[in-house]
Amino acid sequence: MFTKIPADATAAGPAAPSTPTVALASVPGDAPIPHSVGVSDDEFRAALSRLAAGVVLITAHDPDDGPRGEDVGMTASAFLSVSLDPPLVMVSVRNDSRMDDLLELQPLWAVSVLSGHQRQIAGRFAMKGRISDRLLFNDIPFIRGEASGAPLIGGALATLECRTEQRVVAGDHTLVIARVLTSSVSSEDDGPLTYFRGKYRQLG
Repeated sequence: MFTKIPADATAAGPAAPSTPTVALASVPGDAPIPHSVGVSDDEFRAALSRLAAGVVLITAHDPDDGPRGEDVGMTASAFLSVSLDPPLVMVSVRNDSRMDDLLELQPLWAVSVLSGHQRQIAGRFAMKGRISDRLLFNDIPFIRGEASGAPLIGGALATLECRTEQRVVAGDHTLVIARVLTSSVSSEDDGPLTYFRGKYRQLG
């Protein structure tokens, strides 16, 4: 059971501490700045893995895939609030991924903030070499967002529907900044699903 909250009345709160684990530094017109001397990819990942992050499922509907279109999902921990007025959020997506390709064409998408009991959903949509998204959604309860047309996952702690306002290429990822069109919170009192040191964890 969700309670609808108008976007302009939603307190986005302070920006979450989650930071996309990609090299962001670059100089316009010049080649990208390499990693600092002595910092390897593995060392960089290890350091950022100590930063606990909430886990969300990003969803969007691709109307051009088949006669009825197809729903697409992606597990993300690099998701955070950007602004309260206007209400803006941001997600980091890997360049040339299925979600990146879709969000470049589809401005409407949704976020489901996963609870600690939804670890299986997070793992399913994070698999490499996974089966089609159509099959992944088969046994997951969801409703279709009225503003975005994207799946809103049942049992999530909160859901948001968004419209992309800006895309910023940052290293091997793209930062997608979007305005929140609708938001809802669950009446369930459950803890969040978090990601820390390479594993999903449950708080509380």
